[in-house]
Amino acid sequence: MSSELIATARRLANYSAKKPRQADLRRAVSTAYYALFHTLAKECADRFIGSSPQHKKKVWSQVYLYRALDHGMAKKSSQQVAKMGFPAEIIHFADTFSRLQEHRHNADYSPDVNYIRSDVLLLITEAENAIKQFRQCKARDRTAYVVLVLLKSRGG
Repeated sequence: MSSELIATARRLANYSAKKPRQADLRRAVSTAYYALFHTLAKECADRFIGSSPQHKKKVWSQVYLYRALDHGMAKKSSQQVAKMGFPAEIIHFADTFSRLQEHRHNADYSPDVNYIRSDVLLLITEAENAIKQFRQCKARDRTAYVVLVLLKSRGG
């Protein structure tokens, strides 16, 4: 799904050959963020439930489709990974996730924010690269990140 969302974001950003509409650029930013979010949601389901066909049933869908993953908690946790010894690919994904979530909030909720096509295309490319790097990480590192973003810290 994430590759389809990246393609949709690019299509929106490039929809008009002339000056793009802000609505298209805003939707492109939001869609690029959701490519990251769905990558992480799928990883959560795969790591906790399993990724084999027999696992992709109700319980897997419960984790993925009903999103046990919370946007705010995922962002807060993602902002901590650099201090926790995660590999560079996870840190890059987490940083991109946090930044694009902020852009998505601006794109969706701030009427005075305007985007230019080149900046939006750069955000889309950053999301795509972060997803590729994330998928190349060792499974144990992805699992550790998933645990971090899913399970609320009780403090210490």
